[in-house]
Amino acid sequence: METNRRNFIKHSAVAAAGAVAMPAVMNAGCSSPNEKITVGLIGCRGMGFSNLSSFLKNKDVECVALCDVDKRVLEPRAAEVEKLTGKKPIMYGDFRELLDNKDIDAVIVGTPDHWHCLQMVYASEAGKHVYVEKPLGNSIEECNVMVAAQKRYDNVVQVGQWQRSHSHWRDAVDYIHEGNIGRVRSVKAWSNVGWKKSIPVIPDSEAPEGVDYDMWLGPAPKRPYNKNRFHFTFRWFWDYAGGLMTDWGVHLLDYALYGMNEYVPKSIMSVGGKYAFPDDAMETPDTATAVYDFGNFGLVWDHTIGIYGASYNSRPHGVVFVGEYGTLIVNRDGWEVVPETKSVSKRESYEGIQLQAAAGNGLDFHVRNFLDCIKNRNMKPNCDIETGAHIARFAHLGNIAHRLGRKVNWDGDKQQFVNDVEANEMVKANYRAPWTLPKI
Repeated sequence: METNRRNFIKHSAVAAAGAVAMPAVMNAGCSSPNEKITVGLIGCRGMGFSNLSSFLKNKDVECVALCDVDKRVLEPRAAEVEKLTGKKPIMYGDFRELLDNKDIDAVIVGTPDHWHCLQMVYASEAGKHVYVEKPLGNSIEECNVMVAAQKRYDNVVQVGQWQRSHSHWRDAVDYIHEGNIGRVRSVKAWSNVGWKKSIPVIPDSEAPEGVDYDMWLGPAPKRPYNKNRFHFTFRWFWDYAGGLMTDWGVHLLDYALYGMNEYVPKSIMSVGGKYAFPDDAMETPDTATAVYDFGNFGLVWDHTIGIYGASYNSRPHGVVFVGEYGTLIVNRDGWEVVPETKSVSKRESYEGIQLQAAAGNGLDFHVRNFLDCIKNRNMKPNCDIETGAHIARFAHLGNIAHRLGRKVNWDGDKQQFVNDVEANEMVKANYRAPWTLPKI
């Protein structure tokens, strides 16, 4: 089995909905480096508006339009943009109307995970460049379709894994690749979300005035409105997202694999559940440990909710590479290496590396990279569609193993589980009519 990322993605794209090679139908946006890049935002409440705020730090960006299904969010955000820029954006409740606006070069997709695929694909088809939040898709099948769409429409797509633009992460990986900590046999990535409390069970109700709830649901199953499933807490329900595995996991597992330069696990298993808050409203596990076996090393993902954990100097998140000569620890604050001093494989006189602190704002760097790629089509986005799709799939593998409650075996060449009909059904995207998965 081929284990490098390029071949992993190549097989993924072939499996992706039988994509047919077709010529590019557009070459969107900004032919001159001096031109303004006009943007529209879909999904204005949380990370979407954080992204837009970063875009607006650049003098060559103009916000043309905002779209949100909740007028209680949309109207105040429009007022904020007007205050920041002196120009009030056009407001839309239906993202398709925003995509019809010919004055928009690029679209920011900041909606819940279950909307990413349709909005990214439709935006690409409409001739827009796309900055799409992570995780790229809410299923493996969606990720494959999105890769195929970018190939067909040949637009610039940046996935919002902004750590790919923060240089200290790459510095840490380079240090590993140079062999400085020797052979690595164990890798761990974790996120401990100590601030999060239980979500009490509450009854369904009518959607608030000003909310287009049916549009919010979109391709997800029809359900009565419940405040727990709406806005920020959508991420704890399987219909719309994948919990901490796809929220934090895509950031951290991405660099775990990048550091090892291997990408296709042979098998995956996961244990955990609702151990912290067994009776609350969440569906996704508040405590989970997933193990990916690559044959020559193991990769562990671990997350908890309600505790931060006191491991590795109380870092609430990070990636650890356990090497023969030392252990490299990296997170958003920086990276360091703690040397081995007593093991049989320690290296004499090796003192490790003191903390190399992060510098600058990773999100701002990531946005600037996207803008530069629009202006210079010879540049490659720091987190292109293939990178984002790959790690989203990887996180979904862990969730599928968890939901099945057993070990699963993965064939990276065929992009399917080995002799496992039940698991392969969970690869698919199941859309509610009238929404359908795009055929590329």
